[in-house]
Amino acid sequence: MRGALPKEGAPRKRVALPARGAREDAVGAAEVPRLTPSPRGDGSPRLGLFEFVLKTPSRPGDVEPPPERGRTGTDYDTAWARRYPVRLARAAMLDSFTLPVTRAAARPVVIGGEHLDPIAGPLVVAANHSSHLDTAVLLSVLPPGRRHRTVVVAAADYFFDRRWKGALSAFALGAIPMERIKVNRRSADAAAELIEEGWSLVIFPEGGRSPDGWGAEFKGGAAYLAKRCGVPVLPTHIRGTRAILPKSSTTLRARLRPGRTEVRFGHPLHAGEEDARRFSARIEAAVALLADEAETDWWSARRRQASGATPPFRGPEASPWRRAWGLPESADPVPRRRAEAASGRAGLGERRDQP
Repeated sequence: MRGALPKEGAPRKRVALPARGAREDAVGAAEVPRLTPSPRGDGSPRLGLFEFVLKTPSRPGDVEPPPERGRTGTDYDTAWARRYPVRLARAAMLDSFTLPVTRAAARPVVIGGEHLDPIAGPLVVAANHSSHLDTAVLLSVLPPGRRHRTVVVAAADYFFDRRWKGALSAFALGAIPMERIKVNRRSADAAAELIEEGWSLVIFPEGGRSPDGWGAEFKGGAAYLAKRCGVPVLPTHIRGTRAILPKSSTTLRARLRPGRTEVRFGHPLHAGEEDARRFSARIEAAVALLADEAETDWWSARRRQASGATPPFRGPEASPWRRAWGLPESADPVPRRRAEAASGRAGLGERRDQP
């Protein structure tokens, strides 16, 4: 009868098993893995505990691997630097060390601070850039409440090219990485998210320090973020930092010469119906007006602005020696240092002549 049990003592039929690694036919099922018997002889599969824990898990062949995120450049994650314990440590370092040293070396004077006071929410501070000292000087003149809720947009290829530099920049300045030339989508989204959370941004739209003391064309990052988030842009001009610490500095001790600096804030600018490129040009013109005011006076700068005769922020289109010749004295460290050296030699001669 079908399905009856075999009688005791009857020989059992041997069933041929498929060869190892063979595939099932017709159905097209996947290959059945064969388990290696354990040395214990009880038929249980071999399971190496340490190998299972330490070995990298396998990935099916038809599954695309996730993109690997780098830990430098624009991929550096700075969220840890805005956690409360880190913010508290950074505030203590800024107030007790960075600010006193900066004020002693640069002696910053604020002009136009009344334009900053009425702004209660976040804003974008767009300033010219000629020295590494600009960031410290600018942070030192901001009110404490705004200073500790401000992040600095820094060049990803310079301040975040190595992990230790990224960690130092994020902790000391609250910096976030961004591309110099173009607006990276991921960096722009991260910066816009910070603005929406109530953080203010310090941006140097030129994309880097001035190589010769004159300004460079403003990139569109500051204008784009301000227009996207609906926040004002505060045009800012920093005067005198290049004479203290120029770009050509090789060592801090050899090049740092204490001096006086000025930080000028202009009227806040709001993006209208214009696109980011036109808004960026308007921000650059506002900073150029502040630069003219820094070298002359408020009334003369406004008269030249009304007549369209404001000196170009980017300098004259001429040969390098002519550009250097027309450079304002505040942006050229050579005349001031020569004058200091001459006065020092004169004072030394007077002391020698004294009986």
